[in-house]
Amino acid sequence: MRRILILGSTGSIGTQALDVIRANPGRFEVAGLAAGTNREAVAAQAAEFHVEHTAMGAVEAEQLVRDVEADVVLNGITGSVGLGPTLAALESGRTLALANKESLIVGGELVTSIAEPGQIVPVDSEHSALAQALRSGTSAEVRRLVVTASGGPFRGRDRASLADVTPAEALAHPTWDMGRVVTTNSATLVNKGLEVIEAHLLFDIPYDRIDVVVHPQSVVHSMVEFIDGSTIAQASPPDMRLPISLGLDWPHRIGGVGQPLDWTTATSWTFEPLDDDAFPAVRLAKRVGRAGGTFPAVFNAANEQAVDAFHEGRLPFLGIVELIDRVVDAHDAPAALTRESLAEAEAWARRTADALIANA
Repeated sequence: MRRILILGSTGSIGTQALDVIRANPGRFEVAGLAAGTNREAVAAQAAEFHVEHTAMGAVEAEQLVRDVEADVVLNGITGSVGLGPTLAALESGRTLALANKESLIVGGELVTSIAEPGQIVPVDSEHSALAQALRSGTSAEVRRLVVTASGGPFRGRDRASLADVTPAEALAHPTWDMGRVVTTNSATLVNKGLEVIEAHLLFDIPYDRIDVVVHPQSVVHSMVEFIDGSTIAQASPPDMRLPISLGLDWPHRIGGVGQPLDWTTATSWTFEPLDDDAFPAVRLAKRVGRAGGTFPAVFNAANEQAVDAFHEGRLPFLGIVELIDRVVDAHDAPAALTRESLAEAEAWARRTADALIANA
């Protein structure tokens, strides 16, 4: 039986993880729970799963990781505040089921330098798909990774037509029900840029061998192309419980987690190239990823400020990525990558972004 510590237990990832655990009582035990502010929800979860150890906030969550015995830490915290718990999980030698992509992207080499091979199991659907497909060959046999994107609500539109996009339109995602920042990131394709950086850090594939393709049906979650010309794809209906279950018990699969595809019904899947002119976020993210150091932290922090400004009517939709680009261009990376230098870079990026927005 695997003991699971769930960080972000009241959010989407955390509650779906508890669904998986609830359906498999002899396979998992909840060792601890942590959330942001919803104490009542955590208390109810703790009562249901007979959990003694709980925490509120990222600082307490990090201490919980260091103090509680667990086999797997599921980090479903939102934002770069998840970095401390991620580092704590890796330093303690536990398997890290990572849904908190920001901690890896922002932490970069600070995270990868202490992770043992196979210690990080990705929970993002795209990266879980890549991890599954990569089991079909050795790293030397991989030609490229192909990360799929739904295209968001503005798929197929040119840059000029995006000038007057409203916040309500940006939040009308055709497939996924997500929070404000993540849904907006899907509309700008900043989320795909972040996922490209994450794929590089997880699988050590150079950026020029990581591509993004638009797949509006969101059934093929990502693909790996091998040197012999074969492409292995992972396909399933959009349901996060599948990658979550793999994160909890990697590399084993759990029966009945999700519904399979219906092969008795005629259907079509389409794939389209990414329009870099209309959606330059992926190109910018690759540049940021290659620069490394604190640049990804600056990219992420500037984006969060820009998304807030867009929804508050202080920045146009196209201004989101334009602002990130300007903040990245103004950044001078520190000599050393530490938690302190990351925090300073993030704070600088937020101040710089806010000043640029105010003067726009």
